[in-house]
Order: sequence, then structure tokens, then C-alpha cells
Amino acid sequence: MSALDVFYCGALMLCGALKVSQQQQIPAHDPTATETSSASSVSHYVPDKPCFVEDIFAALREGVGTDDDLTNFTLTQFGLCTASNSSSVLLQLAQETSRNQRNGLDVLHPFGVLLAEEDQRGVLILTFDLPQSPLLKQNPVLLLVFESRVTGGNLDVTFTSQSLDPDTQSVCISEETQYVTLTGKASDSDVPQKWRISVETKTPDMTQRLKDVLIGGKSGRDISMTPLLLFSGGRGTDIRYSHTPGSSLASPQTSFLCELQRFLGGVLSQDHPESPPLQLESLQSLPPLTLGLSSSDTLLAGLMNSSSPTIFSFTRWGSIHQVHHAALALSPALLEELKQRLETTVVQIMEVIREEEVGHRATERLGRLKQLSVSEEGASSRTGESQYRAFLLLKALQTVARAYEVQRGLRATRADPNSPVRANICGLRSLTVSLEKRLMSPNTANINNCHGSCAFPLVNANNHAVLLNSHIESENGEERAPCCVPVAYDALEVVDVNEHGTYLSIKPDVVAKECGCR
Repeated sequence: MSALDVFYCGALMLCGALKVSQQQQIPAHDPTATETSSASSVSHYVPDKPCFVEDIFAALREGVGTDDDLTNFTLTQFGLCTASNSSSVLLQLAQETSRNQRNGLDVLHPFGVLLAEEDQRGVLILTFDLPQSPLLKQNPVLLLVFESRVTGGNLDVTFTSQSLDPDTQSVCISEETQYVTLTGKASDSDVPQKWRISVETKTPDMTQRLKDVLIGGKSGRDISMTPLLLFSGGRGTDIRYSHTPGSSLASPQTSFLCELQRFLGGVLSQDHPESPPLQLESLQSLPPLTLGLSSSDTLLAGLMNSSSPTIFSFTRWGSIHQVHHAALALSPALLEELKQRLETTVVQIMEVIREEEVGHRATERLGRLKQLSVSEEGASSRTGESQYRAFLLLKALQTVARAYEVQRGLRATRADPNSPVRANICGLRSLTVSLEKRLMSPNTANINNCHGSCAFPLVNANNHAVLLNSHIESENGEERAPCCVPVAYDALEVVDVNEHGTYLSIKPDVVAKECGCR
């Protein structure tokens, strides 16, 4: 492989995952081939997870409790047994991320991974090929990111390598563990190097269960593990994602979108119906509208006044740098209206969060979203991007407010003994459908439906239904009786963010908002 190929592979791994494949055998020249009975190598893979690294930073940021220490959940989430060198190093990284967003973390992705198993001892061997980088001269933290949780009880695992500090480290893996945390040694050279780590458990059964998590066991390639190295930033710069010398900065746009995803996932119900996900492409749609500098005030004002729910979608986004840095150019009057509406809606949602007991994480995330939506002092070139983020935040919060308003209305109706629901009279009922998984959030939609009887007096009936009902009551029973059906709808707005720009698709007549007998 040429130097250019190596650079290309490293660049491709940015914000990517390394997926284990049992079908790929180790090369004949690999030195581990003589001492192992089986091996699996890891292929380069770019997942459809645009917030992969951002989610790790969020877990660190939210892992610091009120006592400025790691919470017990965080210790479990990162595979830490008790207070140790790894926990103190992880706490330092978490505090950096939590206290000062300007002090970011550098991330280095290995080029490839080899997983092997020794014949006699039943020990797993992990070999990481690291790229050339001056970051290796710092003390790295190695994270093994599991896409699947461990089942069947806890695992006590020991990792041993001359590349670790200390050489032998123990981790405790449970069903809540998503990351394995290991502290590495600083290198005295920035040349490419290979880390070889022995992984040992207490029993063969534990070894097999761990192997199932790493390579998928009998299920094959469905389960994967992603390794990456974290380094303390501390340079007064934004959070970084590095794969080669000269790291790239994560844009505020990306941080905002990922934070928006986490916020919506936390405050909106994510309980999926048993029905299969529905494809939005099957719906009729008005011609897509571009959200950008060319968007008119008339269009944006209409969207701000719209009562339609909004969902957010990422398509064709495999790298964090493929996000289009969109901006809006609002008139002073419309910008002032946007600011006022956003301020009012944030206060409203804060009250909803407290009343619904969603949790303090939602409050923290909303505060961070608001911060990311405000122009930085002196950063006039970013004003348009801040308007864009503030506009999307308003649309998202309007959707949240609508969802909770509907829930409250349904609860009140069910609690009222004289309500049409109790009497089985034609009326609106909640209906949640599951949407395709590529959606950022929410990935369900409450489209409502109409249920109940259409007996006299008819609910919201038109002249045809009235005459039809009279005709049937005159002993002409062969005709179809009036049915309870939707008679008014709201549209569904889909904001699609990709490398080409931000587009709004309006799907008309999706959410039933009024029922009648027809």
C-alpha cells in the first residue's frame, strides 16, 4: 500500500467504524498466524452514524455529576470497575468536555484491527495498526465501542499489553456497558506502530461471550466493535476529530444537529409500534424547498407560523465533514420575531420538561442547544449560521410543544367520564406509526385516527351524512352507514440535512386533526 493509499484509508475512517468480518482471514505474512488457531480482521467501514464521535463526547460531558465526579452509571457505561487510573484519566477528559467546550478532545482512528485466539490458553489477541501521528506522543485513552450490549451477566476481563499504562488493566462489562476504557502509554515516536493486547477472562464461557460481542458469534457480521483513541485537547480550540497530523475542527453546525438529535430522543416518546417502519418516499410530497440564504422572509415566516409537526432526516451523510454549512439571511424584523418566539418557546418547553419529569438531562441539552443557536460575540461571519440553527431549534421545539399538548388533551379526555371517548362517540384518537430508521429524530409520528360511532346526533356531519343517516333509519338498511373519518389534516414537514444543503419537504394530509361522520 502506498503512502497515498494509507492517507486515503485514514481519511476514510474519520468518524467511521471498524466492523468485524469473520470472512476475512489474516494475511499469510502476519506474525500472529503461527500462534493462533483462528483470526478475524477488521475492514474499513463508514457507518451511517453521523453523530458517532459526538455521542461519545456527550456521554463524557454528561457523565460528570453534581459533585464534579463520575457518576456510578458512567463508571458502568465505560466499563470501569472501581476508582482506578483509568477512571481518573477519564474523569479528566470528562471534566474538560463538561466545564469548557473550548477545550476539546483529539480523536485518532486505528487503520485496522486483527482479532485472534490462541490455541491453548483461550486468550483473545487484539492487534491495532495505528497511523503516523504526533498525537501518539501524548497519553491516549483507548475506547472500544460496542454496538451491542453484553447479555447473560457481568464479564470480568483483563487486558495486558506493553502499550498500556499500567501493562495490566481490569474492566467490568455489564449490559449497561457501551465502552471499554483503557489507558495507553505515550510513544516516543510518531511513526506508525502496532498495539498488541491480550484479552483474558476468568472462564471459557466468559471468553466466548466476549468474543460474541466482538465478532458477532454465530450471528456473523451484525455486531461490531469500534476502537478509537482519545487525547486531551487543551489547546483552546473546538472539539477535534483527528486522523492525521493537522486535525479538522468539528463545526458548531454538527454539534448542534447531534445535540438536537439527543434532545428530541430524550423528550419525545421513542416507543416504536410493532408495525414495520414506514418509508416517507411512499408519501406524496410538494416540491422540496431549499433552506438557505436564498429563502425568502415570506417562506420562513410561513414555516414559523405553521402548526405542522417537523421531523429531521440525515441522508447520504457518512462523514462529519459532509454536512452542508447552511445559513439564513433574515430581515431585521423577522430575525427579531424569531428571537422572541424562540425565547418564549424555550421557556414553555422548560416548564413542560419540569411538569412531565423528563429529567435534568433534557434541561441541560436544551440549554446547550440555545447556546449553540446564539451568535458568538464578534463572529459576524457566523451570524447566518446562527439564524439557521435558531430556526431549526424553533421548529423542533414547536413539534415538542405540539406533542405534549396532544398528550395532555388525550389524558384529559380519557379522565373525563362525560368525554366522547368514554361514550364511544366519533372523535380523534392517538395513532403512532414507526418511521424509517435513517431519520434523525423523532423516528415515530403521531398521525392520529378517528374512531367511534356515528349515531344521531351525528358529529361534524355534512348534508350528505345527515340525509344518508335519515335514509337508513327509514328502514333502508342496505346502504353504508355514515363512518367516523378524518375531515381535516395537518401536513408533515421533513427537514433533510445532507452534504448538498438543507431541504424542506412538505407531506400534505398526514396528521388527522378533526373527525366527522361521512
